Amino acid sequence: MRRKKLTIFEVIAQNGAHGSTAFPADPMSRPRETAAGHVRIIGGHWRGTRLPVPDLAGLRPSADRVRETLFNWLQPVLPGARVLDLFAGSGALGLEALSRGAREAVLVERDPALAEGLRASVERLQASDQAHVVRADALAWLRTPLHGRFDVVFVDPPFADNLWDGALAMLAPWLNDDAWLYLESPPESPVAPGGQWQLHREGRTRQVRYALFRRRGDAAATLGTDSTADGAATE
Repeated sequence: MRRKKLTIFEVIAQNGAHGSTAFPADPMSRPRETAAGHVRIIGGHWRGTRLPVPDLAGLRPSADRVRETLFNWLQPVLPGARVLDLFAGSGALGLEALSRGAREAVLVERDPALAEGLRASVERLQASDQAHVVRADALAWLRTPLHGRFDVVFVDPPFADNLWDGALAMLAPWLNDDAWLYLESPPESPVAPGGQWQLHREGRTRQVRYALFRRRGDAAATLGTDSTADGAATE
């Protein structure tokens, strides 16, 4: 049933949500941490696998150091998790999660070429039973009927397009009560997801502020503490 519904989403995307989650933008407005070419999966059973990164405006894969820090934070909750990568791009976040033990990942990407590249990566990894690529505008996709809830959500849109508020406003029905939310944003303009979320860890580089939040609720647990009071990391 899952594959059938995803096929329906792709039909919706092609008829009512044209274009890409990587909207055209001034390439100077969003510095790249990773040049066009490849990023690599850092850990897990696909460790070292390279994922292609085309030279497209607005496409900025998370840097290796940022992803390594993030997935160290998330590792205790990844085994068996259902993951949503809303602005998938190269797939570096969603596929890294699968490599480290997530049960399933849905990768949403509007750009046709990027979506095709994601499908090729999934096929090369022999992961079609776990990774589902949806070619759709992320905000339009969030308005479609639910087909299950997610444990971890990655929200890292093109910075110049300011899509955080629109995505965050529609996320709640898609999430489990104790879900985790990862956000990347410009370091000078950090995104606050609202009162239902509690900051768990955050860090900054010269290019990005990256932060992991836990959904508030009685079912929420806390990952292992670290040596800093607020869990911050700075590079």
